[in-house]
Amino acid sequence: MKILSAERIRELMREENLNQVQLAAKTGVKQNTISAWLSGKKEPSVASLWMLADFFGTTVDYLIGRSAD
Repeated sequence: MKILSAERIRELMREENLNQVQLAAKTGVKQNTISAWLSGKKEPSVASLWMLADFFGTTVDYLIGRSAD
C-alpha cells in the first residue's frame, strides 16, 4: 500500500490556502521538515500525523491513504 501523506498534506494545505511557512508557524513544525514531507524525502512520524489530523480536522487514516475521507 502506498502511503499518501505528502499528497494529502499538500491537498489540505491548498484547501486551507496555506504555504509551507504558514503551516510551520501554525503547527510548530519546522518548514524544512514540512518540505521534506511534501517532497517524499521523509514521512511524518505518528505523533506528527496525529497533530496534522487534529489541525486539519481529519483522520490519520485519511492522511496515509487508508480512507478516502
